[in-house]
Amino acid sequence: MILIEALNVKHYIKGRLLLEVDQLQIHKQDRIGLVGRNGSGKTTLLNVLADILSPDEGKVTRYADCELLPQLKITDTTKSGGEVTQVYINEVFVKNPEVLFADEPTTNLDTEHIEWLEKKLNLWQGAYVIVSHDRAFLDAICTMIWEVNEGHVNVYKGNYSDYLKQKEMDLHQKKAAYEKYELKKKQLEQALKLKEKKADKATKAPKKVSRSEAKITGAKPYFAKKQKKLQQTAKAMETRLEKLEKVEKIKETPSLKMNLPHEDTFKNRIILRVHDVSGIILERVLWNKTSFHVRGGDKLAIVGPNGSGKTTFIKKIIKQDEGITMSPSMKIGYFSQNLTIVDVKKSILENVKSTSKQDETFIRTVLARLHFYRDDVYKTVGVLSGGERVKVALAKLFLSDINTLILDEPTNYLDIEAASALESLFKEYEGTIIFISHDRRLIENISTRILTIRNKEFELFEGTYKEHKHSQHQQDRDTNQDERLVVETKLSEVLSRLSIEPSESLEKEFQTLLEEKRKLDTAD
Repeated sequence: MILIEALNVKHYIKGRLLLEVDQLQIHKQDRIGLVGRNGSGKTTLLNVLADILSPDEGKVTRYADCELLPQLKITDTTKSGGEVTQVYINEVFVKNPEVLFADEPTTNLDTEHIEWLEKKLNLWQGAYVIVSHDRAFLDAICTMIWEVNEGHVNVYKGNYSDYLKQKEMDLHQKKAAYEKYELKKKQLEQALKLKEKKADKATKAPKKVSRSEAKITGAKPYFAKKQKKLQQTAKAMETRLEKLEKVEKIKETPSLKMNLPHEDTFKNRIILRVHDVSGIILERVLWNKTSFHVRGGDKLAIVGPNGSGKTTFIKKIIKQDEGITMSPSMKIGYFSQNLTIVDVKKSILENVKSTSKQDETFIRTVLARLHFYRDDVYKTVGVLSGGERVKVALAKLFLSDINTLILDEPTNYLDIEAASALESLFKEYEGTIIFISHDRRLIENISTRILTIRNKEFELFEGTYKEHKHSQHQQDRDTNQDERLVVETKLSEVLSRLSIEPSESLEKEFQTLLEEKRKLDTAD
């Protein structure tokens, strides 16, 4: 059942064609993730489909009611960003539209509330189209991906990981096509050279034939005729070579090897000690005393609910507050969302070079990995979008003369492609990374240790995010089993009493315990 259909839609921004959609359909219970680079037109497409914006050409037909949850700008200073987002989400769900459009609904939500939203969406019966830069979120909720690329919308079946596999397959096919093209081109070029060489020799009479014999037998005309035929064959080959459809070579991502300061004296050695450090702000206890250490090369993810004190903690590290000891070999670079480390009046390249000891070729390689190509590097930072400025700040930090990165939500405001590129840089980085993030895919692919702030306590897990989640799940199961055993024991007692002396209060207690057991069975 079609709920919304867009046909021959075109939309322009300042005379530039932003969107060109031949046909798009939204069916009942579609779960669609909308992806694409910043500025590609995702928000515009949502607004066009939701009837907030009229297309310049074409038609959008709606057979169902729809609601749009826009990108939220927090104006209520009495509530956190996460609290405001939750209110908006709940209000939209109460309206219960047949089609929901949502633009970055996980913004300002911590991991716990992102998972809460995933559950709500998976249980919801309506269709939805959701713009998100959260790869794990798209994996959990989507059965289809729309990719906006150069104005067109490409449709892929499956979740975000399935989409990536299909893109990878496309890449392999393009590589194979290029190799086939190169082989065919080489064969034709070699055959052409051979024919031209033979044609050049064809006018010469054989060595064993005398001039008088050649004159009598007509050898010269024969070889001239042979030369002409060879030249015609060579010309045909040249035409085939010219008509050979050109296939562009796929750009390979160069690997990176950076020279880090004090590399020999900090790798795998304790570089940071935290001893009896507590978090207290205006008599409010964020966390109780905690102690642990960090080694050179660790990738430490700091996770926890909004307001638990994650940013407060890394600021204590930066300031080297009481109880925090650093090795002299530790050289820190700090990234925060206010982007104070970039000069908006200077170019991208000037910003990065100002604090880097790397050569320009290496700097350009890193910038290209973040999609700043060729003359892009000469753009003034002041003309860049918010997401692009974040990339410049991260590139500047990454290439500075440091060996420890401390990052507060580094993938905020980055599109998926940029977040993936940053992730690949972090994977190759041999220094230490201490980072706060709600981006579960980034945590999963980068971290080697997990520091969780929960219930005013620090919990340090030695291992990856996947291992951490598995451990948590096992703990939850063990707790669930303990609770179920208690409930089953109580049920037996109440049943025994009911059989001897039935009463309304005992029956009510029995039904309550039965409901508790059902919930525990479902949770398991």
